[in-house]
Amino acid sequence: LVQQKIISLPKMNQQQQRLAKTHARSRRYSNQHRRYFSIQQHQPLPLPPWLLGPDGRRPRRLSPGVVGLHEELLLFNQWVAPTPAEAAIRCRVVDRLRALVLRLWPDARLEVFGSSRTGLYLPTSDIDLVLFGRWEALPLRALERALREEGCATDVQVLDRATVPIVKLRDSLTGLSVDVSFNMPNGVRAAELIASFQARFPCLAPLVMLLKLFLLQRDLNQVWTGGISSYALTLLAVSFLQLHDRRRELTLAPAHQLNLGTLLLEFLELYGRNFNYLTTAIRLSHGGAYVPKEEVQLDGAIHSARPSVLCIEDPLTPGNDIGRSSYGALQVKQAFEFAYLQLHRAVLSSTSQPGMFHSPLSSIVSAGPDLLRYREWAAGPADAL
Repeated sequence: LVQQKIISLPKMNQQQQRLAKTHARSRRYSNQHRRYFSIQQHQPLPLPPWLLGPDGRRPRRLSPGVVGLHEELLLFNQWVAPTPAEAAIRCRVVDRLRALVLRLWPDARLEVFGSSRTGLYLPTSDIDLVLFGRWEALPLRALERALREEGCATDVQVLDRATVPIVKLRDSLTGLSVDVSFNMPNGVRAAELIASFQARFPCLAPLVMLLKLFLLQRDLNQVWTGGISSYALTLLAVSFLQLHDRRRELTLAPAHQLNLGTLLLEFLELYGRNFNYLTTAIRLSHGGAYVPKEEVQLDGAIHSARPSVLCIEDPLTPGNDIGRSSYGALQVKQAFEFAYLQLHRAVLSSTSQPGMFHSPLSSIVSAGPDLLRYREWAAGPADAL
């Protein structure tokens, strides 16, 4: 008999545990999408909701090749865009919190920023708020107590040691997550900057919405889970469009007149296979550029124990690295490479089998049960809200 040695492994800290969970979830989604290709020639696939026809049953047929991917991206964005009911629900959440805040501090001001302000949000995305007021010390605990006493929120957490202290909560009626920061004008300014980029590049929103769902389904949409922030993702897309060979065309043509399928594949190929994360930083000011990391990481972070992998210069605060805290950015790179290979394969498959139903996007994203449940609930009676 061979006697096996038992080796006791050290316990993982919280960051390692989060990373392990992220790896597991990413592998699960990858396996699901690989199975898509193994079964698509042998049995019917469930239709993604964005490909359902007007009758809700018969599928919309896509053109073969990358044109079909473009058509599906347009349909996906029509489907994923928040409905008027979903937008109204988010407004009611903000209104309830604003009423609470004004009872506590009548001279305070509560503003929406982030994707909720720019419109680049998924139906279940967090709501980012910033509270402006005059206090000797940030009233994190006072807001926490008021939220608990009022009963309008659950899972209230105070992150007072974060780089930007916030109060996190979940709205008790809708289940939507809310982050409240204090006296941070750059949040509002960043939303205005993204809105200006959206006006300049009409194709920005369709790309970002798909990429946000892709990262969400792999737990790579939050910095603290090893991913990148929504703001960083949007800036990656902006830089890609700024430096594109056809950037003039991209600023003039509406999204439906461009080939979004080609742009998506090019984005994934750039950040999944070609971009040099080791030495290169991304700059968006003055039309965009790639620069050495040393020009952005002015405080010696490039030589620190854990240097920044993804380096994006803050267009509002030169010298500030947006990607510094994204310790798992290489996981995002790997996910982008996976998506590029899967989509490339799906496009080739649709070209070689033009008569069959195909959904290239189903190889990398799905509607997801949480999103579908929320949308079904949001479409119901609004009296409870």
